[in-house]
Amino acid sequence: MAITAKIDVKDKDILGSLRGFFKDLLETEDIQSLLVPQHLPMKNMVMPTLVTDPRHLDGVDPLAPAFAMNAAKIVARLTRKPMGAKVAAVLRPCEIRAFVELVKLKQGRTEEVIIVSVDCLGAFQNKDYFRLVGQQAAESTVAFYKRVLGGNSTEAEDLNLAPACRACEHPVAENADIQIGLHGMDIGHALLVQSQTETGDHILKQMNLSATDAPRARQDAIDAVINQRTQCRDDMFARTREAIDSLEKMSTYFATCVNCYNCRVACPVCYCKECVFVTDVFNHDPSQYLQWATRKGIIKMPTDTLFYHITRLVHMSTACVGCGQCSNACPNDIPVMELFRTIAQDTQKAFDYQAGMSFEQEPPLSVFREEEFAEVVGIN
Repeated sequence: MAITAKIDVKDKDILGSLRGFFKDLLETEDIQSLLVPQHLPMKNMVMPTLVTDPRHLDGVDPLAPAFAMNAAKIVARLTRKPMGAKVAAVLRPCEIRAFVELVKLKQGRTEEVIIVSVDCLGAFQNKDYFRLVGQQAAESTVAFYKRVLGGNSTEAEDLNLAPACRACEHPVAENADIQIGLHGMDIGHALLVQSQTETGDHILKQMNLSATDAPRARQDAIDAVINQRTQCRDDMFARTREAIDSLEKMSTYFATCVNCYNCRVACPVCYCKECVFVTDVFNHDPSQYLQWATRKGIIKMPTDTLFYHITRLVHMSTACVGCGQCSNACPNDIPVMELFRTIAQDTQKAFDYQAGMSFEQEPPLSVFREEEFAEVVGIN
């Protein structure tokens, strides 16, 4: 039976209360390590840290509007082979969805990981977060969550959340073992904590938390966030479809691409050990470039940029979870996420599939279903 309890907030110190919760979590008999975002002394950035000693949790900050990388890749790396101990991973909803996809792609395992999630309030792109935080790391987090949960704009000092976050309709995780709730709560007094699996039940029973009920306002608050973000998402889809509805427009869209492949490296579900674009297949002979230039009179350098993105779309549109790390990593601010999410929406809809929403639902193209796409294959 699912457990619903509360984390008492003392002196309105939400971060302090969360740190206390994570310390208690790490001290349970089932968990030997904790993967959790923390402020680093370098540049005040928030990055995933693997902690085994509760004394090293003073910088924990899962509410910071910073999202330097999708930690699903790290969880997959920690779980792809038996580790001999269990790790509790504190992840955003999009990180959990990416991990679900990696598990189904045989890149990670669930046996030794307990997934913990906090209601996601969104994040800024890296460059914007650095502008926002300055030297006031914890203070900027407090100002951010008070503003968002107070119903005010997510904008701060002419900055806005990353486009992926503004268009994300999943503020609450679907596949966490333990979910920590903020929306609809009187966060000055208590946070909600709920188990979503038997594993979560077992962990929370060890923590001696006070039982409670989810307030009626919680679902209303979540629905309001989803409605706002869904409208933003649909507007983004419309703008993007207009911007790429011809080959000429697509070429313009990626005109400043320099083939750095940052988007491939940052993508949590782009898992190939060897990418065709970094093999000799695209290491063209010098004479080939001259032939192309001679035939057309002019060619853009580097070549193959549009082909690269179209190839990645073919590979990734069924698995894209819309985390936005591709855009976050682009040195030339190309709206890669907007394109990938738009195409992924159509691809996944065609297969009646939502990436990362279920461990049981098999990925498209991994199974044959005789009844699907009858109009294409001609099976009556």
